[in-house]
Amino acid sequence: MQTKPPIDPTGDPSPIVPTRSADPNVERENRRSEREGRRNASAEHPGVMIPSRRKRIPLEAPLMRMVATGGIVGIAVVIGAIMVSQDAAGWITGLVVGLVSVVLAAVLWSSRQL
Repeated sequence: MQTKPPIDPTGDPSPIVPTRSADPNVERENRRSEREGRRNASAEHPGVMIPSRRKRIPLEAPLMRMVATGGIVGIAVVIGAIMVSQDAAGWITGLVVGLVSVVLAAVLWSSRQL
């Protein structure tokens, strides 16, 4: 079974031939520039849910973080209400709600996409 050589994402029909160099820094730069080319080509195509950072309006990222933070608060309220309705001890409810909130907030604020 033969494999086809990779095709350039910009639409150029000529196959991409990887170049090998003895210097690892040159290879690293070649891979980096190739990744940048793929990212730039995919950012111009429709169907991407979150647009590239370069095309966002200035308030979009903070607004998205605020909405996501509101979602975290909503999840914590639902967890607390379920635990209280099941007659869980107050300190356990507080502990679970607090830990879930902290973990979800850490995941949200460490995200590079928002």
